[in-house]
Amino acid sequence: MPKESFLVNRIKSVGFALKGAFLLIRTEASIKIQVFIAFVMTAAGFYYEISNTEWIFQIFAIALVLGIEGMNTAVEKIADYVQPEFDVKIGFIKDIAAGAVMLVSIASTIIGLIIYLPKIL
Repeated sequence: MPKESFLVNRIKSVGFALKGAFLLIRTEASIKIQVFIAFVMTAAGFYYEISNTEWIFQIFAIALVLGIEGMNTAVEKIADYVQPEFDVKIGFIKDIAAGAVMLVSIASTIIGLIIYLPKIL
């Protein structure tokens, strides 16, 4: 069988990534909430006419939260597959992944406050 071209492989990879993103948004409650918050913050950015630099920080914060949440979900799914029963070590791994989401979410909230509090007040 002939080897597929680089371009064909890249197109397939993008397709798999889009499928994963849609699965994540469709099946995970936490990501649905975060996507909603992302839309609200994007609307706020247009409403308050934030600067280009503020847009960069906001987009980066949104992408980081969504990306880390996706990785957290992947870790949880793998852990549940490997060990469906309660296991202290698996719980430890899942707690660390959830902690990463929390840290990024706190940092993103602080970024949002820095951007929007002066405009609101």
